Amino acid sequence: MIKQYETVFIATPVLSDTQMKEAVAKYTKLIADNGGEVVYEEDWGLKQLAYPIQHKTSGFYYLIQFKADPQFVNVLETQYHRDERIIRFLTVALDKDSIAYAEHRRQKGAAKAEAPKAEEAPVEEPEIDVEPENVEE
Repeated sequence: MIKQYETVFIATPVLSDTQMKEAVAKYTKLIADNGGEVVYEEDWGLKQLAYPIQHKTSGFYYLIQFKADPQFVNVLETQYHRDERIIRFLTVALDKDSIAYAEHRRQKGAAKAEAPKAEEAPVEEPEIDVEPENVEE
């Protein structure tokens, strides 16, 4: 039985952009190779941690929503434990309400991304010819 999951991991802040992309690619490929399907990915970027983890005060956050067998979650979390780049992670199963909320959140984010693009387009103002009325000379 396939279920939908959401996993967020925090990678060490000393990674370069290339190393971070490699880490993300590793986990998305792992999901696909084990019969799963990546539904959505979101890079939350470098953020301050609420408390130090492994003597680090910040980390790269990344969200992946995917569909997979429940047994696969153990495989994924084992890989997180073995990867020294990952300092913390959390994987949760989504129920129908959580799936609906996640979809709503994605649509809202897409609408926000589209809004600045629409504002950037030059707006042509209509030409208005103003003729003076009853001007006495």
